[in-house]
Amino acid sequence: MMTRSMMKLLSPSSPIYTTLSSRLARINATRHTPPPPKSSRSARSLTCTTASNPKSKSKHPRLLLLIVSLILLAAFLLIRATMSSSSSSSDAVAAAAATFEKPRTVVKKLLAESQPEGDGATVRRSIGRYELRNLDPFLMLDEFSVSKPAGFPDHPHRGFETVTYMLEVRMIKLLVLSFHLFFMPGAFTHQDFAGHKGTISTGDVQWMTAGRGIVHSEMPAADGVQKGLQLWINLSSKDKMIEPRYQELMSKDISCAEKDGVEVKIIAGEAFGVRSPVYTRTPTMYMDFTMQPGSQLHQPIPEGWNAFVYIIDGEGVFGREKASPAAAHHCLVLGPGDGLSVWNKSGEPLRFALVGGQPLNEPVVQHGPFVMNTRAEIQQAMEDYYYGRNGFEKARHWSSTA
Repeated sequence: MMTRSMMKLLSPSSPIYTTLSSRLARINATRHTPPPPKSSRSARSLTCTTASNPKSKSKHPRLLLLIVSLILLAAFLLIRATMSSSSSSSDAVAAAAATFEKPRTVVKKLLAESQPEGDGATVRRSIGRYELRNLDPFLMLDEFSVSKPAGFPDHPHRGFETVTYMLEVRMIKLLVLSFHLFFMPGAFTHQDFAGHKGTISTGDVQWMTAGRGIVHSEMPAADGVQKGLQLWINLSSKDKMIEPRYQELMSKDISCAEKDGVEVKIIAGEAFGVRSPVYTRTPTMYMDFTMQPGSQLHQPIPEGWNAFVYIIDGEGVFGREKASPAAAHHCLVLGPGDGLSVWNKSGEPLRFALVGGQPLNEPVVQHGPFVMNTRAEIQQAMEDYYYGRNGFEKARHWSSTA
């Protein structure tokens, strides 16, 4: 559709039309003004030549009209392309904004700093530090980094769940005059006082409900630096003394989905219409997203749930498209809303865990590996562990073989 400004350009009174008319008139005058005649014969010859071309007077106005038309056509195409690009960009922004009625934004950003843990192990703790004691129902999040002989030897738990997710192992191989970084499968061996023993490797998940009590060990089972995430999820008061149980998922059995340059492993919850089969006693979502450069994500999160992001690798923009990017090892606490938007504006893949859960809204009293609702319950847990009772009967005479 032709705009009013373009109609003005077609008018003979427009500056472009007037300028071109004047310029072509001068060119016409230069070409057809004959030099002083040398003889009457040449004058007659010139007169005859001019008279024999009656179309010469109408030739240049047509040329002028053609040039103006081409200019207007080019201007029209340029304007349409600009408007189309602007419209597409506006549509994309509008679509992202319209995806959620109450989009979540980042309300707290915390760098997970390294600290010692276990026996010679190192963790990057975000949730569970003094800056972020807990985020109901989440009690702790560690990105662990362990190599033999370090690890997490025999220790007890009561009153919550642990979710261990193995990442790949990074190893540096020294060759002649060069270093090579490569990845290999990681592996962690788990043993407990009830006789359970197993090994989880890269991409595998162990979801352990400690309930009334468990004593176990977690030790590296492969060479190199074993890396992973361990999340502690609180149990409601009615579930704190249930029997321990395990859910172990091999990487090949974890639900996956892909859309528009975004891949996701769905440990718990639902993404892109795909739901995880994992049962969560405390309603929880846990997803591992990998976004290619230039991609964007709009992931729903139930309203009323607390949620956070932990960046594993890369750099991304979270919550608002114009927000400052956040890099690896940062924990981003999300404000209230019904979904999160993420943009990868970098030139490298972005990988992060998105975790959300329904708050329990109950008192939290924690003493090391025991999480209950009152100080009296904590005191009882310590005595039960020490004397080997109320779920810890096997603790006094058991030790792992790892």
